[in-house]
Amino acid sequence: MDLQNASHDQLIQWEADLTANYNAVKEQAINLDLTRGKPSDDQLTLANNLDGILEGNYISDSGVDTRNYGGLDGIIESRQLGADILGVKVEEISAQGNSSLTLMFLAMMIAKEFGLRGTQSAWKNTVSDTKPTFICPVPGYDRHFTICEQLDINMVTVPMTATGPDMDAVETLVKDDKSIVGLWCVPKYSNPTGVIYSDETVKRIAKLGQIANESFCVFWDNAYAVHDLNGYKPLANIMDYSRELGTTDNVIQFASTSKVTHAGAGVAFISSSEDNLGGIRKVFSTLSIGPDKINQLRHQKLLPNLDSLLKHMEQHAKQLKPRFNCVLQHLNDNFSNNDLGHWEAVDGGYFISFDAKPNLAKAIIKMAAEAGVKLTPAGATFPYGNDPEDRNIRIAPSVPSLEQVDQAMQVFVLCVKLASVRQQLGK
Repeated sequence: MDLQNASHDQLIQWEADLTANYNAVKEQAINLDLTRGKPSDDQLTLANNLDGILEGNYISDSGVDTRNYGGLDGIIESRQLGADILGVKVEEISAQGNSSLTLMFLAMMIAKEFGLRGTQSAWKNTVSDTKPTFICPVPGYDRHFTICEQLDINMVTVPMTATGPDMDAVETLVKDDKSIVGLWCVPKYSNPTGVIYSDETVKRIAKLGQIANESFCVFWDNAYAVHDLNGYKPLANIMDYSRELGTTDNVIQFASTSKVTHAGAGVAFISSSEDNLGGIRKVFSTLSIGPDKINQLRHQKLLPNLDSLLKHMEQHAKQLKPRFNCVLQHLNDNFSNNDLGHWEAVDGGYFISFDAKPNLAKAIIKMAAEAGVKLTPAGATFPYGNDPEDRNIRIAPSVPSLEQVDQAMQVFVLCVKLASVRQQLGK
C-alpha cells in the first residue's frame, strides 16, 4: 500500500475493502489481550517443581533456618545467584521479596528522602531549590514513569537508539542541569524496543558519575538479563566499568526471577556499592525483619547456579520464540514494502515496539479494542502518558496461545492499514 502515490479512487476503494473486513472481524466477537508482558501458563508451569522441593528441610547449605526471623539481605545462596545474574560480588547484593519494582520504588524514595550515603546526599537536599529530575529514554517502561510521578520527580526524555539511549543527549543534560539525579535504564532487551545497550553505551553510562550531580544514580533495571530467545547474550558489565572509573556509588542494579519462575512469587535483587547498600539497609531494617527466606531456599534448590538458570530459560525461549516470530512475520508481510510502520526484530525480552505513522497510535489501539484485541494504552511508553507523535504501540505476545497471537495480529495489521488509509483521506 503506497499511500503517497495512490490515486484518490484507489484510496476510496482500499478504505471500503478494509472497512468491510474490519466490520466482519467485529462480528466475530473475539476477546484477546496483548497488553502486559506476563509469562504464559505454560511458562509458569516450568517452575512447578518449586512446590514440595524442600521436602521438609528448611535449613540452607550455609546453616540458616529459613523459617525464622533475620537475614535482612537474604540467604547467601540466593544472593550468589543474584550476583551471578548481575555480574557483581556477592557482598554487593541483597536478595529480597518477589518484586524488583518494589525495590526500585524504595531505592528512589530512600535516595530522595533519606539519602543513600547520609542525609547530605538526599536528593531533596542536593537539589533543594527545585524538584529532582530523572532522564527517561523513550519509548520506555511505563512503571518506571509511574514511580517518578508517585514520588514527585520530574522526567525529561531522550531518544532510544539502536545501541541504547542517545548518550550525547544524556551527557549534555547531566552536565547542564544539576537537578538531574538519575537515569532509568533497561539495558538488555529494553522495554519495549528490545534494544541491547552496546559496550560503548554501558561504559559512557558508567562514566556519568564523573560529570553529574554528586548524588546522581543510574537505576539499572536488568529485568531481562537471561531472557534470550536465540541463546544467552552477555551484557557489558556496568559495575566493572564503574570500578575502573570510580563511580560505583552512582549505579544501583535490579533484577528478579519474576519472569523466570512464578511471576508473583519470585526473588528480587538489588545491587550497589557498600555505602549505598548501607543506606538502603538502614531503611529496610525499619520495614522488615528479613525477607521470605523459605522462598529463596526453594529457588536455590530449583536453580542452584547460573548454568541451571540458563538451561531453565531455554525452555522459556521454546515457548516464547514462536509467538514473537508470528508477530514479526505479520509485520514483515504487511509493512516491509511500505511506510505504514516501523519496528525492530528482537532476540529476547517480552515486547515488540511498533511505530505507526504519526498521530495514529490512539486511533489504531481504539480500533483494535473495538474489534476485540486489547493493546497497551497509547502513550504508555512515554512519561505522563504523552507520546508527542502519537505513534508508538507496544505489542506483548507472551500470554495468548500461538493461534491467538496469529488471530490478534491479523486484526492489528488490518487496523493499521485502515487507520492509515483514513488519515490519508483526511478522515
